[in-house]
Amino acid sequence: MTGNHEYASVRYLVDDVAAAVDFYTTHLDFRLGADAAPAFAEVLRGPLRLLLSGPASSGARATPEDAADPGRNRIHLVVDDLAAEVERHRAAGLPFRSEVVAGPGGRQILLADPAGNLIELFQPAGQARAATAAP
Repeated sequence: MTGNHEYASVRYLVDDVAAAVDFYTTHLDFRLGADAAPAFAEVLRGPLRLLLSGPASSGARATPEDAADPGRNRIHLVVDDLAAEVERHRAAGLPFRSEVVAGPGGRQILLADPAGNLIELFQPAGQARAATAAP
């Protein structure tokens, strides 16, 4: 097997590769890796390699029609300050698909990319307490 083993790769099917690249690089701190738009691009953030496959890509063509819609799966991005991230993304007019939900592990909200794929912004509980503690 060949390929770059330093990354965990996830493929998202998108309608518009350029719009997806712009979304991830502008709003979520990804950097552009390979760019073969309009068929395909990859964006990188830490150990995550997000493969953005347009309708003409082999990844999209291999997907059965009944599985081509964005699903309930999502990438999970840990953030230091969820409230600040929500405010920043709302100011940019980005579409949220949920409100902030809190649980024993932390707080999260779901954001949608231009194709409707979900991104979970998550602040762990330990960071939530630390962010609100007085110095």
